[in-house]
Amino acid sequence: MSNSNLNPLDDPDADPFGIARDAAAQIAELTGVERHDIALTLGSGWGKAADLIGETTATIPATELVGFSAPALAGHVGSIRSILLPTGKRALVIGARTHYYEGHGVRRVVHSVRTAAAAGATTMILTNGAGGIKEHWTPGTPVLISDHINLTADSPLEGATFIDLTDLYSSRLRELALGVDPQLDSGVYCQFRGPHYETPAEVQMAKAIGGHIVGMSTALEAIAARQAGMEILGMSLITNLAAGIQKEPLSHAEVIEAGQLAEPVISALLARIVAVL
Repeated sequence: MSNSNLNPLDDPDADPFGIARDAAAQIAELTGVERHDIALTLGSGWGKAADLIGETTATIPATELVGFSAPALAGHVGSIRSILLPTGKRALVIGARTHYYEGHGVRRVVHSVRTAAAAGATTMILTNGAGGIKEHWTPGTPVLISDHINLTADSPLEGATFIDLTDLYSSRLRELALGVDPQLDSGVYCQFRGPHYETPAEVQMAKAIGGHIVGMSTALEAIAARQAGMEILGMSLITNLAAGIQKEPLSHAEVIEAGQLAEPVISALLARIVAVL
């Protein structure tokens, strides 16, 4: 069992990929499933999708797996689920996301993604709740991520590791999603360090450099997923308009409420998208 205060990923000499393989082996043993095909990280507002995509055959507390930590954020369930899809494929649903702002280092942030890849997943679906910069987006709007801008000044890549990020958020998968819902809009996601919300000036900076969505997750995970050879679909739930676009002060309670209100609709949408992958 891992412990958030004694995590093997915190050892700078540890092999993060070896630890991910160990966690994947534990998943195989505890679920009885040798290989998973698709992995989903379900962020704020997306959790109900796990109940809709297929039959859950095993649920594991994340803290039973090497390298994982208990989630620090309300709205994340802290478990790993193995789900049998109607197509016969297997989905690994990650409800235990470690955010960069928790201060545990990038290795722990991307450990779930690397574990999913080690478990066999070739498709990674990354979802989040985020702030919107486009003024016509209302709270509860699902948006496809077309690209990202990493504003954390960090990377999950270590040493002289050079990974191409062209078409990081797969245009093929986005086309499949648009086939399910042609009304889906798309935008560029900006990952800030957090945990504070962005200032109005920072939101305007993000807009000026080409951003449409602001949040505190996903980009670092996507880079790690690309390094692992996975195809990535990214989706944001717009829980609020970003600071300065929205005139009222931002609050975490608002984010949670918007996620709860939108959850049935966006979870059903994600389930329909998973069905065509």
